[in-house]
Amino acid sequence: MAFWLFKSEPSNWSWDDQVAKGDTGEEWDGVRNYQARNHMREMQRGDLGFFYHSQKDKEIVGIVEVIAEAHPDSTTDDDRWECVDIKAVSSVATPVTLADIKNEPKLADMVLVNNTRLSVQPVTSDEWKIICDMAGVKT
Repeated sequence: MAFWLFKSEPSNWSWDDQVAKGDTGEEWDGVRNYQARNHMREMQRGDLGFFYHSQKDKEIVGIVEVIAEAHPDSTTDDDRWECVDIKAVSSVATPVTLADIKNEPKLADMVLVNNTRLSVQPVTSDEWKIICDMAGVKT
């Protein structure tokens, strides 16, 4: 199993929107960055990810699961763009802010710290465990 981080502007798609989709989940569509798209191409069903609110909050608020592997993005006719489907698994007990992550020395190499603009990014298993502990999530 691999771990990921999905960034979303809550004014466009919030954690509450994701939760409302239930077990049917939703396409993680609209990504127009090759590196982010390539990360989605690597995802497998059952992989887990953090759901991160970007813009002003800048915090991890939930955990999602990949429920469909990379397929054409339904929001475009351009076949270069693909997406995965994700569903909400659980909210985190304590949201973990970008500032919290930057203040943890063990997370200094995390992609989120070094490339804050990338909308879909990998998370190492060690980073996953540290953030889950910070968020009050049992792994």
